[in-house]
Amino acid sequence: KNLSKQQQIEAAMQRAKAYIEKQYLDVKKYVTAIDKNKPVHIGETGWASLSNEHYGNSGSKATDEYKEGIYHNIIREWTNKDKISCFYFEAFDEPWKDSANIAGSENHFGLFTANGKAKYAIWNMVDKGVFKNLKRDGNPITKTYNGNKDSLLKQVLLPPTKDSIIGF
Repeated sequence: KNLSKQQQIEAAMQRAKAYIEKQYLDVKKYVTAIDKNKPVHIGETGWASLSNEHYGNSGSKATDEYKEGIYHNIIREWTNKDKISCFYFEAFDEPWKDSANIAGSENHFGLFTANGKAKYAIWNMVDKGVFKNLKRDGNPITKTYNGNKDSLLKQVLLPPTKDSIIGF
């Protein structure tokens, strides 16, 4: 209970990882019971970086770039280590998915903003020069929050605890 904000968020994201691992293992157990040679892939996973609905500030507070970055990294570490084929969804935000609600979570699963800014999850790739000569709509690939992690963290909210949800 004496964890820092970042430690609390990290613990929550590890619980999310444990959940997806259990889902994967349950599916794999089922599929291999039918055909032991059938490969199992993760067809789509991701984490929204913004929501003004259930996952946003008035709901679970799950969506922001920091949590998206942690999720991306822990999922990539796990799937790479265990040699699991995984499609991480998606490259760019797609604001047209829920055009009636521009801040809806469906619009914000990208590792890049719609205009090509790299979100926290891949800031390290910008630092490594991976996108050096690439552009999106004529703009060079830069980092959101101008690469300032402290500015990003100011926007991050802690998810509610079990105690706060049930009123203890």
